[in-house]
Amino acid sequence: MNVKTAPTPHLGRWLGIALAIIVLDQLTKALIVHHYQLGDSTPITSFFNIVRVHNPGAAFSFLAWASGWQRWFFIVLGIAASIFITWLLHRHGHERMFAWALALILGGAIGNVIDRVWHGYVVDFFDFHAGGRHFPAFNLADSAITLGAILLILDEIRRMRRARASAGVPGKS
Repeated sequence: MNVKTAPTPHLGRWLGIALAIIVLDQLTKALIVHHYQLGDSTPITSFFNIVRVHNPGAAFSFLAWASGWQRWFFIVLGIAASIFITWLLHRHGHERMFAWALALILGGAIGNVIDRVWHGYVVDFFDFHAGGRHFPAFNLADSAITLGAILLILDEIRRMRRARASAGVPGKS
């Protein structure tokens, strides 16, 4: 008996999503660089500003204090991660949530690598704050990476629940 399965999404679909993230990320950063000087801030609400911040480090300014080697380290790391993620998308493009997560992470990673290559730092501009404390500024690429990471976690939880259910192991509801 010949069982017909649903067509596997083409790698191009996921790379297209990543490309859309890259384009939106770079457009928003170009607007910030064009309209804001380093350190400028525009209050939008009582808890949110648009700012221009340069981050030579990684998430939460990790290694921002280093002497400059971190730029090349994060560029190489971003390129290596992008190659690995593209390979994963090629192999697992039929797993929708997993592929969405990877496409978002890929687009965000490349968006920040472009900044590091062009500027030597990442341009951040979303500034959330409360009670005089500011969350580290971030950008659209960072948002895509975070959303992708959340989707990866949700996908793994879903995968574990399915595996438990198929093995007949009672799970917590």
